[in-house]
Amino acid sequence: MPATSMSVGMSLGKIAVSLGRPAQAQYQPLHPGLMTDMYHPDSAYVAWVQGRNDLVTFDLYARRAPFDGAYLLFAGLETALHFVRDFRFTDEDVRFLAQIRDYDRGYLEELRNFRFSGEILAMPEGSIAFPNEPLLRVTGPFREALLLESGLLNSINLATLIATKAARIVQAASGRRVTEFALRRAQEPFVVTRSAYIGGMASTSFVAAAFEYRLQATGTIPHALIQLFEDERAAFAAVAASFNRYTLLLDTYDPRRAIHTAVDVASEYHDRLGHTLAAVRLDFGDLEADARYVRDVLDRAGLTTTRIFVSGDLDEYSIADLVARGAPIDGFGVGTRIGVGAGSVEHGVSGGALGGVYKLVNVETAGVSAPRIKTAGDKTTWPGKKEVYRFGTFERDLIALDSEPKPLASQRLLRPVVRDGELLAGSLPPLSEIWEFAQQNLRDLPDQYHALTRPPAYPVEFSASLRQLRDDTIAHYGGDGPTDREEG
Repeated sequence: MPATSMSVGMSLGKIAVSLGRPAQAQYQPLHPGLMTDMYHPDSAYVAWVQGRNDLVTFDLYARRAPFDGAYLLFAGLETALHFVRDFRFTDEDVRFLAQIRDYDRGYLEELRNFRFSGEILAMPEGSIAFPNEPLLRVTGPFREALLLESGLLNSINLATLIATKAARIVQAASGRRVTEFALRRAQEPFVVTRSAYIGGMASTSFVAAAFEYRLQATGTIPHALIQLFEDERAAFAAVAASFNRYTLLLDTYDPRRAIHTAVDVASEYHDRLGHTLAAVRLDFGDLEADARYVRDVLDRAGLTTTRIFVSGDLDEYSIADLVARGAPIDGFGVGTRIGVGAGSVEHGVSGGALGGVYKLVNVETAGVSAPRIKTAGDKTTWPGKKEVYRFGTFERDLIALDSEPKPLASQRLLRPVVRDGELLAGSLPPLSEIWEFAQQNLRDLPDQYHALTRPPAYPVEFSASLRQLRDDTIAHYGGDGPTDREEG
């Protein structure tokens, strides 16, 4: 009996519920305590030997927006909070660390009993942020907060990179449907699919991620299926006979010849079975010219509702170019470029990593706070516990010390998500709410900040008190502070 569609769709969510699966996938390592770089347990050991476990604050932020853009679409908070919640050292972990380092037994026992007991503030997932704005503010005992660094950065950096890339691609498509099919080349496929959805991609080819996140799963057919048959017509006929609505891949051999075969098969199987050619796909070559040719053939055959879908190493730049030239394309499939968060060699834009950092900004000893700073030119940090405020609908942002009063007519961007080591209610909204929040933010962001090339810098200001604290802290510790140009 023929299937009703070549897309899996939302029915997967019902299957997930019937099997008792969680509403959100939680892919956690078997050894979360080892999700760290070696110098973190080493540094925590030095602090343990010296009896130092002061209350400290770290800021997690990015110095620059990815892809030479103006903004970051913040993603990965759910994974980060799961990491914090689950971070602990098993007996096996402790035995392993004892084998590779001559740690004192007392320190190993502390690791065995490790639980984060501090506080985390974060922007809601789906927020739009800008360079130097804390995405997370982590406050807790030094050894606890330090050991979380690598896992938090791993959770946030890739997810935010992919979500931002997806938002740029969807923006370039100007309302045309964009599908993610990055599984075969994705760095972290579940992270990619989830983040691409937050960024606005409409569906995924990755069935397991569709199952876990309740997303629409879509796909066409591969070249291998066409090659299985003796000729292209036989392959097209097999597909048309199998699905009520189907898509045909045109470029296994000659796309301009294939479209005529596709039209002939579509007519035959519509008359015989009532099956409909929903779309055709082009995967290489001169996509604009071939799409125009295909559109003309489809329209002359009366198949005006059959859509043209294209793929083949597409990114925001190539998609924007096709849209600007008026190519008759209804949808785009993006794989490699979203799967690895690629930049663009052609446009001189780097990609592949966000470069977010996790920096110590305050130390509190015996109730007395002391700001901390790293002085290194344009990498000089901003000391002190901070808040981020937004005025109006993306008019400007202000970074200020948390001791300063909240400015009038502003909204506070950092929200408490962990207190006394416990997740707060509402910290993990459903993915559908994160998507809705992200899409609203992207709609509200003024057009000039969506520009793919040379966007203006969004106005992020630093309060006078914060600037003064930075100057005083640089003067106290010395080193090469930033120039006026580097302060942005």
